[in-house]
Amino acid sequence: MPRKKIKISTKVEWLSILDESGKVDAHLDPKLDADRLLTLYRLMLTARRADERIIKLQRQGRIGTYGPCRGQEASHVAAGVLLGRNDWLIPSYRELGAMLARGWPLVRYLQFWGGFEEGNEVPEGVNDLPISVPVASQCLHAVGIAWAQQYRDTDNVAICFNGDGGTSEGDFHEAMNFAGVYNLPLVFIINNNQYAISHPWGKQTRSETLAQKAVAYGFDGIRVDGNDILACYVAIAEAIAKARRGDGPTLIEALTYRLAVHTTADDPTKYRDDAEVAEWQAREPLVRFGTYLRAREILDDALAEELEADIGAFIKKAVDEYEAKRETDPLDAFAYVYETMPAELASQKAEFQAALERERR
Repeated sequence: MPRKKIKISTKVEWLSILDESGKVDAHLDPKLDADRLLTLYRLMLTARRADERIIKLQRQGRIGTYGPCRGQEASHVAAGVLLGRNDWLIPSYRELGAMLARGWPLVRYLQFWGGFEEGNEVPEGVNDLPISVPVASQCLHAVGIAWAQQYRDTDNVAICFNGDGGTSEGDFHEAMNFAGVYNLPLVFIINNNQYAISHPWGKQTRSETLAQKAVAYGFDGIRVDGNDILACYVAIAEAIAKARRGDGPTLIEALTYRLAVHTTADDPTKYRDDAEVAEWQAREPLVRFGTYLRAREILDDALAEELEADIGAFIKKAVDEYEAKRETDPLDAFAYVYETMPAELASQKAEFQAALERERR
């Protein structure tokens, strides 16, 4: 028999709606109303300003090591706004805007990065998991949640965030395979910010895109301009609708750039140059979207100033609340783990308490 090409039913697309200058493709424009557009912009701006404030707190020794989301606001804000109340968000660790949209208090986000267990407490009535730092581990959690929704015959969907580095992990591929086999109501979003810490994504894979990895697992993939909030919104909305009607998972690759450090323990000048950063800075999502809103006369200088003032006050209130609770008893490190403390741990606590008392004399 002659060789013949195997026809594969899945597809991989590219989507961009809002170009780098803020000009929209009229045929692809989702034509969102002004209120929805301003909600998206406000969340993106809040994530950006909070991000900047948290970095300052870290540099001043008032918070722990922090992973910024600067430049990546578009995809997670769109997801946070589009998810329904009964849907699930399974974040990685750069999805501040989505968490705010879902009802997480900013102070809880600060507590997580400050090393307080309270930062992992999901707000009442919110179907989310807390921040996940171990790379790609959250993908398996997302599969379990999506499978449970399917098993219970709900129409709830789950969205799981991951980075380009996470696609090199086995957990990611196990989750993708399981989602495909069981046709789960799950949307995988890969924030391809170009680097897994210092390792360029092009050196992690021979694939031309990360979106095409969905093909091997039997479902569709789409690569979107991750700095284009409208493209992210449309792609995520379509994927959610597909999952909700029982047509299975989607993999979305949001092509973006990490404008800041990987974490505050990182020095990106060691592995990327200023010219590359400047090139991506010109494509960044917040300014691009703001230009579009001004062209539509939805945003002007007066409203921009008002938003900045409101957001500044919102962030200050959260920081003040965090700082008020930051001074805690060091012995709390021994609490909240065991109902009945093991003898060995009780002995360590007593030894530590004695050392603290000697120090205070």
